[in-house]
Amino acid sequence: MDCPVCKEAMVVLELDEVEIDHCLECGGIWLDQGELELLLESSEEKDKLLASFKEDKESGEELLKCPICLKKMKKILSNGEKKILIDSCKNNDGLWFDKGELYQMIESVSLDKNNRILNLLREIFREHK
Repeated sequence: MDCPVCKEAMVVLELDEVEIDHCLECGGIWLDQGELELLLESSEEKDKLLASFKEDKESGEELLKCPICLKKMKKILSNGEKKILIDSCKNNDGLWFDKGELYQMIESVSLDKNNRILNLLREIFREHK
């Protein structure tokens, strides 16, 4: 699968038994439909996260093409304390996170700052908080 930002081939990484596609060039991450939910540790975190995003038609950012269906994705923005703008396939094929956005998103809803997924993201992508 090619990166929607820089068009380079992405590598597949296994993160806690969930395969994610990662671009070594730009640092972005693609999660297929349902993979974000698998990464979150509780249904409370999942519900909180999914409720926090609304479509943003005024971001001004270029619309990226979904690496699966190749249609333009929509921008969705979190309503939380930290504003995070990500790309979501209109056909629900998955989500695109620019470098560091997946970590920020999971950190923003994690009830436990020692969340196993946050720790894996820190280790794999050398994110330091």
